[in-house]
Amino acid sequence: MPTVLLTGATGYIGRRLEKILREQPDVQLRLLVRNARKLTAKTRSCAEVVEGDTFNHEALDRALEGVDTAYYLIHSMGTGSDFSRLDRVSAENFRNAAIARGVKKIIYLGGLGLRESASKHLASRIETGEILSGRPDRIRTLWFRAGVIIGAGSTSFEMVRHLVEKLPLMITPRWVKTLTQPIGIDDVIAYLAAALRLEAAEDLVIDIGAPAMSFLDMLRQTARVLGLRRLIVPVPLLSPRLSSYWLTLMTPVPYKVGAALVEGLKSETLVQNDHARRYFPEITPAPFDESVRRAMDELENDLVISRWCDSSAGIACDIPEQSEPGRTVFRDQRQRSFAGLPAERVFAAMVSLGGENGWFAHNFLWRVRGLMDKLVGGYGLNRGRRVGNTLRVGDALDFWKVADIVPNKRLLLLAQMKLPGKAWLEFDLQGETLTQTAHFIPHGLLGRLYWYAVLPFHHFVFADLCKGIIDRAASLGDTPEQAEE
Repeated sequence: MPTVLLTGATGYIGRRLEKILREQPDVQLRLLVRNARKLTAKTRSCAEVVEGDTFNHEALDRALEGVDTAYYLIHSMGTGSDFSRLDRVSAENFRNAAIARGVKKIIYLGGLGLRESASKHLASRIETGEILSGRPDRIRTLWFRAGVIIGAGSTSFEMVRHLVEKLPLMITPRWVKTLTQPIGIDDVIAYLAAALRLEAAEDLVIDIGAPAMSFLDMLRQTARVLGLRRLIVPVPLLSPRLSSYWLTLMTPVPYKVGAALVEGLKSETLVQNDHARRYFPEITPAPFDESVRRAMDELENDLVISRWCDSSAGIACDIPEQSEPGRTVFRDQRQRSFAGLPAERVFAAMVSLGGENGWFAHNFLWRVRGLMDKLVGGYGLNRGRRVGNTLRVGDALDFWKVADIVPNKRLLLLAQMKLPGKAWLEFDLQGETLTQTAHFIPHGLLGRLYWYAVLPFHHFVFADLCKGIIDRAASLGDTPEQAEE
């Protein structure tokens, strides 16, 4: 039975591909992840897990030992200006270790586009593909290239959906007329899974996508699928910077992600070869409107497996130490009895916080704080949550990230809003008492001033949050077990 290594298994593509691969009886699946706790219990029981990353040579060697095929679904977007160097080193480490361990094939997913017109992030993806396929004499590489990916939780789809749902009139920049070839997430996963069986005599670059269309067409077709009438007026006045700020305010994506998307949309990203049709004739990419319908079905039925913000190259929730606040300088602690209520119901109320469910009290103040965060380049509240009533380690929750979760016992949220320090919000069930603690490690004098400035708001916001959780628990019926994908 061949051993298959999947990297990036906690990311948007990786979580969905992992679910498909672990269901194949003739595959021994191994995962290389930075934090095994982000995997579901079902995944950990079905796959071998190695903790580490591509910069840890020892972990990389262990992960690749005895591997037949390795999936490379890693990129360093979000790490700052040094991301291209990190991408380059990561790819070189992976390719060299794969060759040393006798791996037969690398499967990589990059982006469509030409190097001469590519944005910085897309150029780095192209360079990664060139590095991975740079030793055809020693290892085969199947390099898939996709444009805009449409699926529940994908960056592009969330951006399009939020714009269409929120804006009856859209004044759009010229780049909305740029052509691309979008593809549904189900089709991307189908290609990647089918590549496992493809016996290629040489390296292949495989461009995938549905028929070409502009971003303007995507907005219009999405509006039709959602049953909305929208007036869209392209104008030549909006600069990329202004466009990025507008996307940041109106959609869940933060400024850096929005800026990277806008930069990428300025250049055409079209299929350059027919290898997808030639080597995978059984796969026909769904039309754009069908991919939108599938994405909306996932959203409306709480079936979203993964989101764009599940994993990143940053440290949030990817280092085990993030699950402990440690020796924090400031704490705001509230306690409330839930005598007479099962702990399971209180826990169910805890994990339903945020997103469309709100924060149970003073939601206006939470929205104001989210808007302030958006204005300085943070995530804000409109990032929401993956599904309505369950959480897992690594999930985004408005401007928080789930750092730890112990069923019927504990929920720890790591702050991802822009702060002069580091913060956690912890909920702990002991006996018949809910203990809610805000932890804060300030950065210098500014951090201390910030803590004392917000302390008056904590007095009623956090007190009523604790009360709101108990009140919500009292209104709940019997609670189902948390779903495992």
